[in-house]
Amino acid sequence: MILLVIGLVWVAEFFNTAFEVIVNLASPEVHPLAKISKDVGAASVLIAAILSVIVGILVLGPAIIEKINNFG
Repeated sequence: MILLVIGLVWVAEFFNTAFEVIVNLASPEVHPLAKISKDVGAASVLIAAILSVIVGILVLGPAIIEKINNFG
């Protein structure tokens, strides 16, 4: 699961970069719709990163909590 969400974040980042390059080619000047497109792409990367943190907590959390409890 952790490798899957790592891959998801990478793919989201690659698509975001590709979209930004395409938007820059299509609209080199500043345009409100171009800004919205770039913001949505960045938001998708953020959502993927948040999802990866949640999966990491769900997968690794119990083991970490157990180690903390056994340490004290």
